[in-house]
Amino acid sequence: MPPRTAQSLTRVPVAEASAGPYSITTGPDGALWLTLVHAGEIARMTPDGRVDRHRLDSASCGPTVITTGPDGALWFTRTQDHRIGRITTDGTAASFPTPTPDGGPFGITTGADGALWFTQTRADRIGRITTDGRLTEFPLPVTGGFPSAITAGPDGALWFTLNQADAVGRIALDGAVTVHPLPTAGAAPVGITRGVDGALWFVEIGAGQIGRVTADGRVTEFPLPDRACRPHAIVADEEGGGCWFTAWGTGRIGHVTPGGRFEEYELPPPAAPAPEPHGLTVGPDGAVYVALEVGEVARLRR
Repeated sequence: MPPRTAQSLTRVPVAEASAGPYSITTGPDGALWLTLVHAGEIARMTPDGRVDRHRLDSASCGPTVITTGPDGALWFTRTQDHRIGRITTDGTAASFPTPTPDGGPFGITTGADGALWFTQTRADRIGRITTDGRLTEFPLPVTGGFPSAITAGPDGALWFTLNQADAVGRIALDGAVTVHPLPTAGAAPVGITRGVDGALWFVEIGAGQIGRVTADGRVTEFPLPDRACRPHAIVADEEGGGCWFTAWGTGRIGHVTPGGRFEEYELPPPAAPAPEPHGLTVGPDGAVYVALEVGEVARLRR
């Protein structure tokens, strides 16, 4: 399927390519907040393209996934030094060490209980941190599963991907875990989000598919037109229904409807170096913003 032409698609430089923009979210101040994973920084970008960068206390801490917390601050994982970070909208940063010293925290989201929940890729654990810094960990019944992205579900629980176990997991607020194996071997799910239809939608980077799982565990998979496109992150399209996702392998942004119909948009210009799209978010203006590891943010209006 050839990519479609967006009504408006632009790329805005935010950092040098070596800084590595990775995750992006809409902050409580109406700005876009990004992790610069290789630079050890958090960046703030306004919709008109102004960028401010905040250096963290360690250049090698590996800030990875960022989300807006219930306290009006931004919370993020520090994968390389195994801490959870917090930064206020005025740029004041703090961090908290996880109980497992080498857990490799990755995904993070706000739960229904008002705490932040995060995955630990190297420790087979899900962590929980309150806004005042109190940490708890819950072991998973899967060894070597590589828990990756995590999101709040419609049932009050947290849902997460198990990249190396080809499964999606659910953890209740009391720590009870259920694992739902996927039909496709080698699916390697990464990103996951709660869709506007109340189901959980996720991407299978290994199989080139978009998956959907209902709260009772029923899984549906939708093969992408290019199975080698390496879908990476996914976010709900609150305005138009369905979900937006990044296709890291082909340098495109994709959209999937609730019925499984796809559209894809190529990031201009289609030339080297490859844009490497990773995290994405719907901004305050309704456009889709995508972190490109080559040092830019793409803005798409369909």
